[in-house]
Amino acid sequence: MDERIDIVDAKGIPTGQSELKSVIHKKGLYHNTAHIWFYTTKGEILLSQRSSKKVICPLMWDVSVAGHIDAGESIIQGAIREIQEEISLTISETDLKTIGVFECFQSYDNGINDNEFHNTFIAKFNAPLAELTPQKGEVEALKLVTFAEFQKLIDTLGNNGNHFVPSNKSYYKFVLKKISESVRL
Repeated sequence: MDERIDIVDAKGIPTGQSELKSVIHKKGLYHNTAHIWFYTTKGEILLSQRSSKKVICPLMWDVSVAGHIDAGESIIQGAIREIQEEISLTISETDLKTIGVFECFQSYDNGINDNEFHNTFIAKFNAPLAELTPQKGEVEALKLVTFAEFQKLIDTLGNNGNHFVPSNKSYYKFVLKKISESVRL
């Protein structure tokens, strides 16, 4: 879907303008996304496999839920909407814990120039995995991995069977650290 999304400047400040996602990706305009990492108190992290139909990184295993923030939508509204759309899970704003905003500026061979600010959250995952419904065209599959397995995926980045974007190693390490800290509380 070619939704309208708000444009931000190089520091992540809204410009007051919006454009179609296809135009933003073609021109390399800065924009916001929401990343939500779900974890269990048993020491597991929910990974989502990107649909085979995705233009960027098809079939790659990565963040539990991620998506663009629609024009006029707050970051938190976009995060909650994306969770509902992508995995059919309903949560409230108070379930989300902000852990940071991360620059992800990448160009791809297919001509996409993706200059995103990942507004990143973590949240406890309390639902049975079998009750989630992956969104067709967005999510191929879902799985839980242990913290140790997640660390191994970080350690073997680039050689780990289609898991994680190799250029984002420090991001994944930070996410694991923040989730581990939350479970210890």
